[in-house]
Amino acid sequence: MSLFAEAAGATSPVIGVLIFILGGLASAVFYLPFKKVKNWAWESYWMIYALIGLVVVPWVLAFCMSPNVISVLKAAPGKEIGYCFLCGAMWGLGGLTWGLMIRYLGVGLGLAIGCGLCSAAGTLIPPVVKPILERFVSDTPVTTPLADAIAAGAQTLYGTPAANAALLSVIVSLIGIVLVGGAGMSKESELSEDVKKATVAEYNFKLGLLVAIFSGLTSAAMNFGLNGGQNLEKLATTTQPITNDVWKWMPVLVVVLLGGFAVNALWCLFLNLKNKTTGDYVKSGSPLAVNFIFAGLAGAIWCAQMICLKRGEPVMGSNAYIGWSVMFSGAILFSTLIGIGLGEWRSTSARTRMLLVLGLVCLVVSSVISGYSGYLKQ
Repeated sequence: MSLFAEAAGATSPVIGVLIFILGGLASAVFYLPFKKVKNWAWESYWMIYALIGLVVVPWVLAFCMSPNVISVLKAAPGKEIGYCFLCGAMWGLGGLTWGLMIRYLGVGLGLAIGCGLCSAAGTLIPPVVKPILERFVSDTPVTTPLADAIAAGAQTLYGTPAANAALLSVIVSLIGIVLVGGAGMSKESELSEDVKKATVAEYNFKLGLLVAIFSGLTSAAMNFGLNGGQNLEKLATTTQPITNDVWKWMPVLVVVLLGGFAVNALWCLFLNLKNKTTGDYVKSGSPLAVNFIFAGLAGAIWCAQMICLKRGEPVMGSNAYIGWSVMFSGAILFSTLIGIGLGEWRSTSARTRMLLVLGLVCLVVSSVISGYSGYLKQ
């Protein structure tokens, strides 16, 4: 809490990076509570995860920190709300396959590939497409020529020492992701099927890779939605009772996550009906209290990463866009360490372990550069 309290003040790159990395930790560990869920089908515990993480937690926080959230949503442009909702729904499609990615590749390799693709797309695309988006979701005419607006958006990625350092941090992060992914592919060629499945029961590299690519790219839509609610944020700070500037993103977050919940809930309900698992929620012989608690805990932990992302952005100033990259670098770093702890890299060669170490070093260095870019901006 003290970290967030300090963040409420002036720009502080170190605190901003630490908050983003904390979000990365939440992203890496949210799946672990599911291991405590017993005698439930996947769709049942995923439904509880989605309900808590995508609806209950964000709305409770919204009512606490954004007292005008309902008024803001009523007054906001319908096109903008629709865009944010659809971005959340697209992320929902990716989120549905996130669990499958981990099931087929393991925590370490799965999150490395999925988070890597999501990091690159979610960091580099929004600043450039934002001027185009404004023309579709804004209810007021935009007079700036489109080419000039796109050029201005692109210039936030490079040109000044601070922007160049921030872009370098993203590049180093992607290099780290490639190295970790390379270590994973090297691991794939070295281990026997029996050894792979001893640590990841349903290990399937080819299928897992396809799932990871789809999941990583569609999941990047989350950041598109979070950056597409400019009017919602303005209304949050001008509609009585006014929301504090550092929490102005709450109305945007609840809309985006509601889109994600719609997709997740419909799919889980379909599977409940198809697999005749609707009785899981009251199933005798199952540890119902434990299942509800840990499935809900997974959702709360997952939501914490989005809260950290948006809460850390004001602290980074105009370099806030790198938060997506830093958060996912942290997620890959921690998920790989978890994978090591779970024995997923046991029995690999010295070459594979060297690639893994170099990748992790790059991820750490990218976070350091991110913090430095903030100081250059100051």
